[in-house]
Parts: sequence; structure tokens; C-alpha cells
Amino acid sequence: MSDTKPLKDAYGMILEAIDVGVYKPGDRLVESELADRFGVSRTPIREALQRLETQSLLTRDGRSLIVASLDHNQLAELYVVRSELEGLAARLAARHATDEEVRLLRAMVEEDAALIADPQAMSRANRRFHKQIHLASHNRYLVQQLDLVHRSMALLASTSISVAGRGERTLEEHGTIVEAIAAGDGDGAYQALKDHISRAFETRLRQDSTAADRFSL
Repeated sequence: MSDTKPLKDAYGMILEAIDVGVYKPGDRLVESELADRFGVSRTPIREALQRLETQSLLTRDGRSLIVASLDHNQLAELYVVRSELEGLAARLAARHATDEEVRLLRAMVEEDAALIADPQAMSRANRRFHKQIHLASHNRYLVQQLDLVHRSMALLASTSISVAGRGERTLEEHGTIVEAIAAGDGDGAYQALKDHISRAFETRLRQDSTAADRFSL
């Protein structure tokens, strides 16, 4: 049992470091460096890296493990699955969310307005908001699948919220989703969340297109 906690901690710490951009797609992960950074032995680090590789969050480059990246097709496939699962979560939340959960979602939208000038903070708040909708669905199997999808989202090197005006639009869309959930409007919540994901995907495609144009100059 004593080895379980270090493995869980090592896995979580590496995953979080990828999620917040400490390690970006293409970066090489070295056992000894990770052990020093996180203050754990190399054994749980090695096991955590193996787990992340199994989940396709890391990939092999010769003998090295590097943070995986998503090509255009993988990104499109990820957003299709995310859109459907998130929409389902919103539909179920409209049926099952408690009054307390609805109040929490409304409070998140209000409080997150103070973070608009900080895209990274907004991105973290956005993940918390979506996670709360997942939990409000009261379907453990759906939450598990969405956790897998959001792990893959950690492979995106930037946040679409950093695009000018996207933070404000995100909060408006979050507000629309919450009010549909509060009204018990499953169809409306489903569509509002799918539209939200669609706009985020379109914004990310524009980001990638702009980056590609700069690279080709």
C-alpha cells in the first residue's frame, strides 16, 4: 500500500505539469529530472510515465518519452467526442442537478468575470466549470469518460480563451448553459453546450491556422 500513494502523486503531478504547460507537446521527459522536480523516487516516476504512455499522453521518440501532440484529424475527432459527451452531461444536469449545484454554477460564472484579463486563470476556471457540469449529471460512467477526454485536452499547447474576446464570449456561453440547466431544459442545455464547444473548436482552428502562417513566413 505504501507504493500506491507515491505512484498516484507522481502521475497526478506529471499530468498537471502537462496540463498547465510546464511540459508541452514534443518535450522530452526524463526520469531523473522528474524525480528531482517532484521530490519522489524514480520508481513511481517510471510507473507514472508508463501509465501516461499507455493512455497515449506520452509517445516514444527512439528511447525517449516525449509529450504527445495531436494532429488536425486527432483534434477534430477529440472535439466531436467531447461535444457529444459534454452535451449529454448538460442534458442530464438539467434533469438531476440539485439547487445547490445550480447556485454553484451561477456563482462560478459571476466570479470568473474577474479573471478575463488572465487567460491561464480563465482556462483553469473553465475546466472547473465544465467539471462541475459533469458532476451535476450524476452519472459516474459519463464522468469517467469525460475525465479521459479532458486528459487528452491537456495535449493542446495553448488555450483558445487567449484569443481576444474569447474570454467574454466564454462567460456568456457559460451563462446560457447554466440557465438552461436551471430551467430543467435538457434539450436547450445540450444544444447550448454543444454550440459552446463548437465555437471553442473554431477558435482553436483559427489559432492553429494563424500559427501555421507565421511559421511559413
